[in-house]
Amino acid sequence: MIYRFGPFELDVGKAELRAGGEACPVEPQVFALIAFLVENRERLVSRDELIEKIWDGRVVSDAAVSSRVKSARQALGDSGREQRYIRTLHRQGFRFVAAVSTAGDAETPSPISVIPAAEELAATRGLPGAASAFEQLAQPSIAVLPFRLVGEAGPYAAIADALPHELIVELSRLRWLLVTARGSSFRLRGPEVDSAEVGRLLGVRYRLGGTVEVTGPRLAVTVDLADTRDATVVWADRFEGALDDVHQVRDEIRARILTALELRIPEHEARRAGLGVSESLDAWSSFHLGLQHMYRFNRTDNAAARALFERATLLDPSFARAHAGLSFVHFQTAFLRHTDDLGREIGLARRCAERAVNLDALDPFVNFAMGRSFWLEGDLESSLGWLERSTGLSPNYAQGLYARAWTEAMAGRGPDARRHVDLAMRLSPLDPLYYAMLGTRGFTHMALGEDAEAAHWVERGARAPGAHVLIAMIAVAAHAMAGDDARAAWWAARVRERNPALTREDFFRDFPIQLATMRSRVSAALERFGF
Repeated sequence: MIYRFGPFELDVGKAELRAGGEACPVEPQVFALIAFLVENRERLVSRDELIEKIWDGRVVSDAAVSSRVKSARQALGDSGREQRYIRTLHRQGFRFVAAVSTAGDAETPSPISVIPAAEELAATRGLPGAASAFEQLAQPSIAVLPFRLVGEAGPYAAIADALPHELIVELSRLRWLLVTARGSSFRLRGPEVDSAEVGRLLGVRYRLGGTVEVTGPRLAVTVDLADTRDATVVWADRFEGALDDVHQVRDEIRARILTALELRIPEHEARRAGLGVSESLDAWSSFHLGLQHMYRFNRTDNAAARALFERATLLDPSFARAHAGLSFVHFQTAFLRHTDDLGREIGLARRCAERAVNLDALDPFVNFAMGRSFWLEGDLESSLGWLERSTGLSPNYAQGLYARAWTEAMAGRGPDARRHVDLAMRLSPLDPLYYAMLGTRGFTHMALGEDAEAAHWVERGARAPGAHVLIAMIAVAAHAMAGDDARAAWWAARVRERNPALTREDFFRDFPIQLATMRSRVSAALERFGF
């Protein structure tokens, strides 16, 4: 993903800051600081969170933080007086304040997820109106409208109905989202259908609409997601492709839209929930606020996520995703060694996942959490079975695909792992686990003995914002195996700065590589650099 602001481009994929197309020299830690502030520009980042994320929670002085912020400002031609890009709020934290635009980097559906129109639901329940029928529903709901044709589409005109119909079918697999049936949403045709009116007539929180335009040999599809409560646009994007390969283009557009909705709706729900008083949060709002903390990958936010997920399960003990969220945070606590009692956290990760599966065995996120719980015990075969089930239930679930690829890479199934991780990165280039996807891509090359390629991908992963210290440890091994001892030594120093206690045993506990040749080579490389 490339972020643009002022004369600058911040290329997260290449870990490069550019001005006027020319690369600007910047230290990796300074780059990570700028990238983290840019990616979290919608909110204030506290000093403690910055330390957790950039310094991996080590004890650092205020002077060290101030020095890095000053270096970041200097790289951007900013100053503490002007603060055109990075603003300091005294005793509170930092925020990136410049305007930012982005450019791209590179089983059976659940019948309860498709609902009739709100007016029909109201009639069957004897309720006075559509809004009343949905006021009681905590889950987000969406109506996908037929897309509008722009110009003369000729034989391709059917795409305007076919694509939204396929989206309705695929969205119905997401058990956390209520989807209005085609028979109701397709009644709302017209050049300008008001979002608030869609919400009133169909009783939904979100409206997805779009346009289809055929120009010569090219097909362009524009989509936008709106919140019907205030008619604000939550997300919009444009997709293009050649008509010669219309079916592949259609499949890719559908997959990208589904992945975007999986990320954008929960994110938007969490932001809206955050505006409310915490004491009045319902289970669904608590869950989505928990997600917002969970994906920051530090001790403080992980604890906040745990508290919110626990609140959600207390308010609604049958809320499967909240139990799966608890499994996720217990996994993370064990994986990143944020505890002195690993056995307890590993056991909690499994028990919470099992509870979630008992409540809703068809939820992809639930199966994802169950699969990851087996990583902690090195049981890759059991893990893979659950992750295959997760991606079978939702073929476009990017995090499920990444987790499956990681497991396949550890098991020595390099080609399968590469196919799945490439799809995950294409589907979700803004994913909070993108750094891990890059690292997994590197592991697929290690499994095949492609050392130079492995070093390239792992370097990208280790330099990406949010990458934890174990990704840096993979970089040590990858560069050592590729014959670049200087780079391996540099990353070894970064590992010791962040966690001097890490050993090879810790590494293989978290990365249980089963392919004997790969494990032996990685072990020798780490040993050579003192681990």
